[in-house]
Amino acid sequence: MAERIFRDRAEAGRELVNGLAAFAGRSDVVILALPRGGVPVAAAVADALHAPLDVFIVRKLGVPGYEELAMGAIASGGVRVLNQDIVASLKVPPYLIDAVTAQEQEELLRRERVYRGGRAPADVRGRTVILVDDGLATGASMQAAIRAIRQRQPKEVVVAVPTASRETVERLKHKADAVVCADLPEPFWAVGAAYRDFTQTSDDEVRRLLGRAQAAGAADPAAAHADDAPDPTVLRRLRAAAIPLEGGPDDYDPLLALIGDARFALLGEASHGTHEFYRERAEITRRLITDKGFGAVAIEADWPDAWRVNRYVRGDSDDLDAVEALAGFRRFPTWMWRNTQMVEFVEWLRIHNQGLPAQARVGVYGIDLYSLRASMKAVLRCLEAVDPAAAAVARTRYACFDRFGDSGQAYGFMTGLKGIGSCQEQAVAQLLALQRRTADTLSWSGSADGEELFNAEQNARVVKSAEAYYRTMFLAEVSSWNLRDRHMADSLERLVAHLERRPGPVKIAVWAHNSHLGDARATAMGERGELNLGQLLRERHGRAVVSVGFTTYAGTVTAASDWDQPAERKRVRPARPDSYEALFHALGIGRFLLPLTLGGEAEQILRTDRIERAIGVIYRPDTELQSHYARACLPEQFDAILHFDETRAVTPLERTAEWDAGEVPETFPVGL
Repeated sequence: MAERIFRDRAEAGRELVNGLAAFAGRSDVVILALPRGGVPVAAAVADALHAPLDVFIVRKLGVPGYEELAMGAIASGGVRVLNQDIVASLKVPPYLIDAVTAQEQEELLRRERVYRGGRAPADVRGRTVILVDDGLATGASMQAAIRAIRQRQPKEVVVAVPTASRETVERLKHKADAVVCADLPEPFWAVGAAYRDFTQTSDDEVRRLLGRAQAAGAADPAAAHADDAPDPTVLRRLRAAAIPLEGGPDDYDPLLALIGDARFALLGEASHGTHEFYRERAEITRRLITDKGFGAVAIEADWPDAWRVNRYVRGDSDDLDAVEALAGFRRFPTWMWRNTQMVEFVEWLRIHNQGLPAQARVGVYGIDLYSLRASMKAVLRCLEAVDPAAAAVARTRYACFDRFGDSGQAYGFMTGLKGIGSCQEQAVAQLLALQRRTADTLSWSGSADGEELFNAEQNARVVKSAEAYYRTMFLAEVSSWNLRDRHMADSLERLVAHLERRPGPVKIAVWAHNSHLGDARATAMGERGELNLGQLLRERHGRAVVSVGFTTYAGTVTAASDWDQPAERKRVRPARPDSYEALFHALGIGRFLLPLTLGGEAEQILRTDRIERAIGVIYRPDTELQSHYARACLPEQFDAILHFDETRAVTPLERTAEWDAGEVPETFPVGL
């Protein structure tokens, strides 16, 4: 192919269309431009093909001090691609890579806000995506874009550029389904050499071209289709299957009947900051304790902090009230457990336990693994009380962690560097030492039932798991998510074994996010090779597990804008039209229980995949589709759904200025 010079990017786009004629007029095609230079090229392509236009943002990761040298790239959707040759040859440490990634991620999110103006990104699932740029040199940015788009399950990915090096095109042919290039100069000097006018494209130009495409009717046809009203027949059948919640004492009788004799009742939440989720979950758990004989509540929380609450509700602590008992929850996000709804439940549970024999009291237990330092201190505190020599040995083992400071993340960074060993051996050795002890050889003052021995062993187990979690969380080939949820599942198994020493069957209510409790095999998580607690419990215990998901359509939520930032009261956007939440909103019931019994009406209707929303401790409305939605098959994920159409933010015990500033007017939602 002869070398040629394009007048500008728009002309290059018109020339590029010649190789894309097969895609003209197809309703399943969407054009995604890599900003900023790729947008004028893509706009010309979209005009000619009569296809919708959107941007897909990729940011280069430059080597610190040599920023023009790319050590990788990031793309929308949280994807990072590293040039391992560059990283290895320059010995770039992981913490520097992460620092550059964090900086570029901020710019990536800024551009998404600026370019789209609040519009949702194009839906690419099951569609042909044509990725367009103004040219390719190394192709690192395009490679990151291809990898990110693949995670959204398009039908095919086509790369289209006016100019590129032959080597890069050949390399990308193994990544994309097709590569179309208008000109392959030999030798290839630079992308700019193919243009007479290679003036930098401005943010204003990107906004103008995207706005023109939208005004011209080149909007995402899949999104437009999603705006259509749901099938009236579907709505009628779902209304018949839904059980309204009217605030009466028998609201949850059908749910308790569904739970039956199950040993594990998994009670989820679609956010970590919604008042109704905490309130209704607590009400269901009260019924499970009083009516079904449930003897423990396991929560998505650190073991030492929850253990303090456990001692309070069982009458074994000196804490004056629930607020003081919850004081251990000082790690971000504090509002997740230090909130007014938790205070009410903890006080109720303490009163319920009063007068019951120790063996019959209901406890609260944490199953998460973030408490590396707190759990080490708890192990030492237990040993120092009864066996100073054993405590000295444990202190020597745990001293390995001292050189890394107090941060688990710092431990994870530094153990990834060459020549810095981990503390895995010491953590495992201490756990084994505690497991070898028995109640006969180690007596615990005031602990005839072995509660403190169990506490010490579990803290040592947390140290072992936390060490592995932080050590692997920055390694792409190891899923720290899987390690965390396996720890949760194993912690529940240990809790069951401990509680089985008491008379009667062991039944546990589990409080955690939907993403942990809904079976991962029915979600995009499973497609990425991730598992979760709900899946593991179903695999191990089958019908003895009942999983209940919680959803909401709109309202407010307590969440932060970024990790370790203050709690804010944020407006939750109305759910996207193509989501389960929007479908439930269309029923017009407001609050209801929807059983998903196999073969039932709702199970059959909802079998088709939709997207569902998940808000954790961070909520980013400006990037909501990428940050908070994922595909799922609801009937395979949960056994029942509790939907609350309008919800409000849970109230933290420590209200921040940012949270108070988010107070909504009394006219909400009418006065929007």
